[in-house]
Amino acid sequence: MARLSSDERRARLVQAALRVIDRDGVQGATTRAIVAEAGMSLASFHYAFRSRDEMISELIAFVVENEQQVSLAAVRPGTDIRTAVRAGLQAFFELLVSNPTREQALFELMHYSLRTPELSELPRAQYASYFRVARVLLDSGAATAGVTWSLPIDELARILIAFTDGLTLAWLADRDDAAAAVVMDFAADTISALAVPIRTKEHQR
Repeated sequence: MARLSSDERRARLVQAALRVIDRDGVQGATTRAIVAEAGMSLASFHYAFRSRDEMISELIAFVVENEQQVSLAAVRPGTDIRTAVRAGLQAFFELLVSNPTREQALFELMHYSLRTPELSELPRAQYASYFRVARVLLDSGAATAGVTWSLPIDELARILIAFTDGLTLAWLADRDDAAAAVVMDFAADTISALAVPIRTKEHQR
């Protein structure tokens, strides 16, 4: 096997950890189980990460970054804000449908961390990454549509994440695509109603 760079080793371990959590849950995602899944040695794990907790943090960042890229790619230049928000939600939903166990793993990680004193900071960090992505998406949609927001972006990001969390949990429970579409339509209507057109210099004359 060719020698892996540090980044390649970390990426392989993160992917392996996702598969183990998907299959065996968080409790089953021991360091030994992860390296076995990756086909690597235990020493390789400790060369790549200082701890399992550090690896879990990178796993969360990996999944959230993927969601951001997919949702941003769905926002087309020149679209109105309602269309932009709805397209971003649809892209997120399609990612959920294509790999439901990945989102389930994120929820499981959060609940596990809430019950584990030594991981008490992880849920806050996990949701901080969600809010950051939501801010990026809302800023991108607003720039594309030529609007600004009537609420502070941090408040709006929290509202958006509340919608996506509810959408995700409900769909994981019942797999009802039509009901999910109703939620996404309502979310797009609600959030876009908080957009305010940017007045150009021409309009101000």
